[in-house]
Amino acid sequence: MKRPSQYFRAGAGALIINRRGQVLILERSDIPGSWQLPQGGLDEEEEPYQAVIREVEEETGITASDLQLIAPHPEPLVYELPLQARRNKTGRGQVIYFFLFRFIGDENRLDLTHSKEFRNWRWTTARRMVGLTVEFRAGVYRRLAEHFAQFLSEDEYR
Repeated sequence: MKRPSQYFRAGAGALIINRRGQVLILERSDIPGSWQLPQGGLDEEEEPYQAVIREVEEETGITASDLQLIAPHPEPLVYELPLQARRNKTGRGQVIYFFLFRFIGDENRLDLTHSKEFRNWRWTTARRMVGLTVEFRAGVYRRLAEHFAQFLSEDEYR
């Protein structure tokens, strides 16, 4: 199917927190120093929850049994890519269904060996997460942090 010239790709993303309320972020392989949450596009006929579980496992090695769903974000969030970052696959940007999970597994499960997108991971605060991502994602991450502030380890978003 031919895509329209102006479209936003549907995706799913995960805000994963540990028992201390810290957020899991991943460093991109292609842009060292650029960090983001696990996320990706929805496959044809795939529901957002199915997609987020698939993406998290593909990108981090974490399986559904390592996660406890806390809540979905009440609405999809949108970011627009800068002109130079737009591709046929990504379109103008993404409309993402985000889910908040608590990581209940063992950290040894975090394995980026098979990830083509990411080279490193770490736990951090929501404030640092927002500061470490690229600018076009920062607004979305700030909204996630504000909405889920009660579950996070810091209080500046409350």
